[in-house]
Amino acid sequence: MSWSDRLFGGFRKTSERLSQNLTGVVGTARLDDSTLDDLEDALILSDLGPAAAARIRTRLSDKRFGLQITERELKEAVADEIAAILRPVAKPLEVTAFPRPQVILVIGVNGSGKTTTIAKLAHLFQEEDYGVMLAAGDTFRAAAIGQLAVWADRIGAPIVKGPEGGDPASIVFDAVKEATDQGIDALVVDTAGRLQNKRELMEELAKIRRVLGRINPEAPHDVVLVLDATNGQNALSQIEIFKEVAGVTGLIMTKLDGTARGGVLVAAAEQFGLPIHAIGVGEQLDDLRPFDPDLVARVIAGVA
Repeated sequence: MSWSDRLFGGFRKTSERLSQNLTGVVGTARLDDSTLDDLEDALILSDLGPAAAARIRTRLSDKRFGLQITERELKEAVADEIAAILRPVAKPLEVTAFPRPQVILVIGVNGSGKTTTIAKLAHLFQEEDYGVMLAAGDTFRAAAIGQLAVWADRIGAPIVKGPEGGDPASIVFDAVKEATDQGIDALVVDTAGRLQNKRELMEELAKIRRVLGRINPEAPHDVVLVLDATNGQNALSQIEIFKEVAGVTGLIMTKLDGTARGGVLVAAAEQFGLPIHAIGVGEQLDDLRPFDPDLVARVIAGVA
């Protein structure tokens, strides 16, 4: 099965939800205020968020108000407007730092798929012939260290880890030294995902940043937030919190194959404008791929 087929399958629940919410727009209708009201409601109910829904409504009204439109034409028009929102934020995560390694902190709440996403991201870099190392900076949970070690072995990447409860900053420091000595291109660092104590997490990440700064003032080069699409609009509050706590530079969204809430990608793009580096639609290593805004827009709108 191709990546686009997996993507369509992953977003099927989202596109079906949007179609169900568009039941008031069937056959051929005049694009009047009533039809636009139905459309805006459908977009909000499909987790695209009020701001994106209002923007799409306004754009369609400006272009086609009063004209006859079929359901298919409406979906095509919606896909075009969703793509216009997503294109500016579609930015693959590229290894460009010099001197190497490029240090990528990966953050996210526990259960978001963070650890497996790190492995998939590392695998993507390996496919591009970059040398990758992993660092087990989430020392709060022994399971996180063990899980990352299993993935490192599976993809054949070296890993730097320490004991449960160890100092994450020390582990990251050791990992940067090791990666530098080995000529590694990208160092991908797992970090704690607990939000129960924001101050503690903020202090921990600040310490990691200070330690990195002593080695390379440019590091970390990226702070990537992993989001679970099944959280829907709650993912937006996570972005807000982690922006404050960690200085997020980009997003990866996972679990799009198990939810009807994939429209939250559009809400995130509209509200925050942060780069969306990649999306995940499965559990296999190659199920994380760079974000394609035009394809995703058409799949969400049900016209792929």
